[in-house]
Amino acid sequence: MQNEYLIPVDVFCANHHIEISFISSLQQTGLIEITTIEDGKFLNSIQLQQAEKFIRFYYELDINLEGIETITHLLEQINLMQNEIKTLKNRLRIYENN
Repeated sequence: MQNEYLIPVDVFCANHHIEISFISSLQQTGLIEITTIEDGKFLNSIQLQQAEKFIRFYYELDINLEGIETITHLLEQINLMQNEIKTLKNRLRIYENN
């Protein structure tokens, strides 16, 4: 992984006006991963959208960490089910064309 794709956690928190402890809590619950290089902690740029979504849940909607975990789990289940439905629809089309 290259450093250009890593965002320092302290810079991310300063830009979003949040506490570093919130990001640490997200890491402890397994919702995001933090990369540690020497003494610095970094967020992968791929996780930015997810982290920003969690910030909105927590700070704007007042959803606690347990609620965020639940919402994330449910959204993952919905995505899996939607993918399964697409797969099944595609399989059905094969039989409908015959």
